[in-house]
Amino acid sequence: MPLVKVRRFAQVTIPAELRDQFDLAEGDYLEAEAVKEGILLKPVTVMDRAKARQQLKELLDRVHARMPRSKKNAKAEEEEIARMVKDFRRQHA
Repeated sequence: MPLVKVRRFAQVTIPAELRDQFDLAEGDYLEAEAVKEGILLKPVTVMDRAKARQQLKELLDRVHARMPRSKKNAKAEEEEIARMVKDFRRQHA
């Protein structure tokens, strides 16, 4: 297991084998979490909210474009979804 040394200003260097394994590069973000065994560092992606919202909208537009239009009104669809959820919960209780 590779060792990491805490240096001046609390900086640490992650060993090359771990950087390669997790595809980490300079400038990447890690989330630090205190766990029972010590400190857990998890790679995270930080994205501009407006850009993320736009990408999600484009993705949903592509999905909805492929789906046929429903012949039911919104209330009927909601009631059907509620029935499906109840059935699923009953089966997996």
